[in-house]
Amino acid sequence: MTTPTAPDLKCSGVCKNFGPVQAVADISFEIPSGTFFSILGPSGCGKTTLMRMIAGFEEPSAGDIFIKGRSVLNVPPNRRNVKMVFQHLALFPMMNVFENIAYGLRCIGTDRDEIARKVQDVLNRVALPDVGEREIHQLSGGQKQRIAIARCMVLDPDVLLLDEPLGALDLKLREAMKIELKLLQNQFDTTFVYITHDQSEALVMSDRVAVMNDGRFEQIGTPQELYHRPQTAFVAGFVGDSNRWSGKVTGTRGAEVTLETEGGTVVRSRPGDGTKVATGDAVELFVRPEFIELVHRTPRQKRTGLSGKVDNLLFNGANSRALVRLATGDLVEVDVTLTGGTDDVKPGEEVSLSWSTKNAVCFPARAAS
Repeated sequence: MTTPTAPDLKCSGVCKNFGPVQAVADISFEIPSGTFFSILGPSGCGKTTLMRMIAGFEEPSAGDIFIKGRSVLNVPPNRRNVKMVFQHLALFPMMNVFENIAYGLRCIGTDRDEIARKVQDVLNRVALPDVGEREIHQLSGGQKQRIAIARCMVLDPDVLLLDEPLGALDLKLREAMKIELKLLQNQFDTTFVYITHDQSEALVMSDRVAVMNDGRFEQIGTPQELYHRPQTAFVAGFVGDSNRWSGKVTGTRGAEVTLETEGGTVVRSRPGDGTKVATGDAVELFVRPEFIELVHRTPRQKRTGLSGKVDNLLFNGANSRALVRLATGDLVEVDVTLTGGTDDVKPGEEVSLSWSTKNAVCFPARAAS
């Protein structure tokens, strides 16, 4: 019988208290080998505290952490086979690229020839084979990112932790580095645990994402599952863009509910997965801008057909957005394509909006955040 392989990282009931404040509350998850796993959440939700416990810089108040099936409680950071890339990279400015990467190997007593071989191998794998003699200040921002990762990967860690490493980069470089990091993770086939408050980073790069809020995981799943099948109001509102209304259920029929928003708009929706709502319940409704159909003139009412007037247009090339004010006063964001032609929707124009019930999701108001 084949023995199941232990996950690279497992947390079991992990909690962290700072006096009366509970920063991390009963977190449990496991990450199979070779997974790009992101922890996504707003500032102050506890994600960096969780990462520091995995790295060994903080000890849990309760629970256990396992690396490759072995508990690392009370094991100091330098004795865990876990490495960390920080937001500001922490490369040594007084050392050249080769010396930066070789530093960890020298600390553990690796001989000179083996250091030379391993450094060159890792430089090849991050696609920077000829920069070993360069000074750190001679590197571009993207090159520094790759060298910071190479410095960790040359030590062959079981898990690489990345604490918002793209936060200090400009927008264009940050977009490019999302792809670079995913390719590098595939190249090394090592488990990456990535901390971010930027949903686009998590969705683009990750195999699985944990959405964190107030010290707890709201949902763990693939990017597609989080985006299309949110299990809580927080996930529905935090992952991607959504129109959000507060309202009350006025009727139910099978898997559909009818509700009226506070502004008086009547729409149909489906409850979130695992969620039950009944007539009279207060709910939060979410509909993504890309799921709303906009037409220039008001057709016959159909499904959730609504009438309104375009307040404004937010131009962003092919992915532009119309702000539509309904007769009830509710403001709806709708994704539109603006080509510069005569068919483009215009401010002040009367339009109708509709969406499929399957693309609207609601949750009990007490679960909203």
